[in-house]
Amino acid sequence: MKYIYYPMILFSLICTLSACSYFETGQIQNVGFITDAEIDNNPWTEQGYNAMQEIGDTYDTDVYYEENIETMHQVQETVDEFVNNGVNLIYGHSNIYGEYFMSLAESYPDVHFVYVNGGESGENVTSLNFNAHAMGFFAGMVAGNMTESNEIGVISAYYWQPEVEGFFEGVNHVNQEAEIKLDYLNDWNNTELAMDNYTKMKEQNVDVFYPTGDAFSESILKAAEKDGLYAIGYLTDQREIAPDAVLTSTIQNIGDLYQLVADDFNKQDLEGKIYTYDFHDEFISLGAFHPSVPDDVKMQVENDIEAYIETGLLPNEY
Repeated sequence: MKYIYYPMILFSLICTLSACSYFETGQIQNVGFITDAEIDNNPWTEQGYNAMQEIGDTYDTDVYYEENIETMHQVQETVDEFVNNGVNLIYGHSNIYGEYFMSLAESYPDVHFVYVNGGESGENVTSLNFNAHAMGFFAGMVAGNMTESNEIGVISAYYWQPEVEGFFEGVNHVNQEAEIKLDYLNDWNNTELAMDNYTKMKEQNVDVFYPTGDAFSESILKAAEKDGLYAIGYLTDQREIAPDAVLTSTIQNIGDLYQLVADDFNKQDLEGKIYTYDFHDEFISLGAFHPSVPDDVKMQVENDIEAYIETGLLPNEY
């Protein structure tokens, strides 16, 4: 087990779950973080990791984490280790953990399990969902206005990602002449395959790319900048990665959301249910615009986002 922050590690090691009163208060004791990927060089996972450090500092508690946890057996072993170290709030940083947590929750009634982007919940299992369709739509509006070749490329991890569907709708809303090419990898982290798809699309005259994958977005943004092309950043504000290429970014502020969840849990306000977040919650946003994006395009997108926050309707639904 790896430790991020452990001011009380001696105490947590000498106590066993049956001998300590960890779970009697209902407040945060120790926190666990499970991810199915490497933390380094993965913007999505780094956000979660950094949030855990902040939670540890805020509550002066131990935070345990494990990387590359993918199977039910691995999750079971990790949860056992966490609980034996007094963890009573566990974050699963992927939608794959929903099924696993639902299977384990009854055996750990004093532990609250939290995971992202899933459709299952229970008394002590919470799912945090982002309305990624809308963020994809507004990014698509930018891409549709900025393409010169009318060839736009989406390189996604999975075909079912809602931001991909939204992106198609946003492009078509402002530019019905544009053709959108889609390749999906069935993998969040296969950078080599993503780059192969990038090269193929570049040869097909694509001049704006939207890479919707945790690990490979950065590589595509840098390649687009080198080739004098445009791209949309993913999950974090990625302008600094490729400032000459990134038109804007579709941002999910998972770190801030994890902190809110910790606060609610500590106040005993966290429910076992499916929560959904959107632009009006400020956990979804667009990043800074590239200087080349015309003022009228920026103004239209910003106005449409404000209208969406007020009405819940996208521009093509008016």
